[in-house]
Amino acid sequence: MNIPGIGAVTKDEELDWYYSEPIAIPVLGAVCQVVVEGYDDDPNKEDFHTAINNFLSAGHTVLKEAEPYIYQYYERCRDYYDPSDDEYVDIKSSNDIWQHIRLGVEPTFTRRAYGDKGIYVSLECSCDWEQEHGLQIVFKNGWKVNKVGAYDGHVTNSDAYADDILENVIFK
Repeated sequence: MNIPGIGAVTKDEELDWYYSEPIAIPVLGAVCQVVVEGYDDDPNKEDFHTAINNFLSAGHTVLKEAEPYIYQYYERCRDYYDPSDDEYVDIKSSNDIWQHIRLGVEPTFTRRAYGDKGIYVSLECSCDWEQEHGLQIVFKNGWKVNKVGAYDGHVTNSDAYADDILENVIFK
């Protein structure tokens, strides 16, 4: 089977997810295996195609715009560490944040179950300041970062906290 934008995919029958062959993802600066969740039963597959196209054409400015929110996440985590602890990471500004992040290589496209029911791309990353929970970066419609924080599997803070007021909150 082929999915527009990512080409030939292989289905994981147990999870009912599709996995692409490794392809270049410019915004991540890496070759990645794309994961598409819930595609077969989706009534509007074109939404997936649009989000895939958006994500594949997104520039580095998308991640640059997320820097202050990722830095806020770092600052919150830093407050829990003792500066004399071996795991303490001292990052002076949001400009230095990327030196301490390893972006994920398996962006996962999924339709949100609640709210706008849009297509979101979740990226599970690792970071030096929170080794257990890592960093999740979520892109709304593959185009704009709409959530950052510890990896929790939710695609919006509104969903994570069951609170509609948090619909447009990037970091909570």
